[in-house]
Amino acid sequence: MLPGKRSGRVAGRERRTSLWAGVAGGRPPRAGASAPFGLFREDRGALVAGLAFCGYALLFAIVRRNRSAAADLALTLRLQRRRAPWFTRLMTGVSWAGFPPQSRLIPPVLALGFWVCGRPREALFQLLAVGATLLATVAKSQLRRPRPLAPLVRVVGAPLGGSSFPSGHVLSYIGVYGFFAHRVAEILRPAWLRRPVVALIYGLLVLIGPSRIYQGHHWPTDVLASYLLGLSYLIGLTALYRRALARWGAGS
Repeated sequence: MLPGKRSGRVAGRERRTSLWAGVAGGRPPRAGASAPFGLFREDRGALVAGLAFCGYALLFAIVRRNRSAAADLALTLRLQRRRAPWFTRLMTGVSWAGFPPQSRLIPPVLALGFWVCGRPREALFQLLAVGATLLATVAKSQLRRPRPLAPLVRVVGAPLGGSSFPSGHVLSYIGVYGFFAHRVAEILRPAWLRRPVVALIYGLLVLIGPSRIYQGHHWPTDVLASYLLGLSYLIGLTALYRRALARWGAGS
């Protein structure tokens, strides 16, 4: 290969990775970069994950005994009273990424983005984050809860299937977009770009639960259970990521 061509390829690779110049390999993160994800730290992550899973198990028992029906209905009707057009569009837009075909396309695209930017390890674990979707399938098989039905509540037409408990949308969002936000918060530069990107993902994660209730696709306990189970999965995934970095060593 001619020296000029080789140097050009190296320069191109450096340009692609310039935005992802933060944490590389096993080096410690920049100070304050991952402050919102402090609960993922090794010294507290296991405790938080354990408490989250216990909360999920408690909700599972309550729902199986049909002890949450009245509260679920009251909370759903209260949220659905909001009929402002902008709010309806917002709730619809937030759920959009969780329906096929986009739900099958976005996760590999995120992983590909890491790969193109010279982050193969992030790419690998971004694909593993899709395991939250498989977890939702397994969890649904354990409790065949009927979905909300009209005229009891307002239900927006959509391609739905399976049990209502827990919410697959919420679980997959916490796994896929939660891990993506976790890495972006540490490695994306500059700050003026990192902060709005992370804030946008935070907003998506916060609103996906209410959007599923607002559209009449899930009960509030379905959503809360998914947040708890998804958080437990995400903390476990980030812990596995840290251990993989320690074993593989620094460098991409």
